[in-house]
Amino acid sequence: MNQQDQPAYPERREFLLKAAAVGVGATTAAVPLLAGLATLTDPLRRKAGSSGPAFVTTLDALPADGTPRRFAIIADRSDAWNKYPNVPIGAVYLRRLEGDKVVALNVTCPHAGCPVEYRAGANLFLCPCHDSRFDLDGHLASINSPSQRGMDALEVEIRDGAVWVKFQNFEAGKAAKIPLT
Repeated sequence: MNQQDQPAYPERREFLLKAAAVGVGATTAAVPLLAGLATLTDPLRRKAGSSGPAFVTTLDALPADGTPRRFAIIADRSDAWNKYPNVPIGAVYLRRLEGDKVVALNVTCPHAGCPVEYRAGANLFLCPCHDSRFDLDGHLASINSPSQRGMDALEVEIRDGAVWVKFQNFEAGKAAKIPLT
């Protein structure tokens, strides 16, 4: 073969051919890679929906004299990838007042997050961890309490004799009532 049959600058043609092959290959690989990445990170990009009120009990189950009763809050819980139906997410104390008015208090102590107990003999709520005391309305019962605020009141709805509570937790150890997300 003589030199005239050889193309001028063969490296240049080979480079362009290889560059085009790499470009097509990268584009072909990028499409499923980006689709998989979008699927994998989708739960992280979703906004957490605000949970609505959870059914707790009926009005008939609450003592008419205003004595608090503790109830577990059962609701659906979800994290980034999983959904857990009907699991306990917390607890509340419910008190029935005059008529059909109901007060709900989160059982978590706002001082350090311990569960508050109702003491019927003393007619108050007591946190066993640091001796914070709260009256029946959830207000601080002692000025010497380590808690900076009273028990956290929650929104209550009465629907056809059923008690629904919008349950949420708040930051412990703060004077302000700051919801946890």
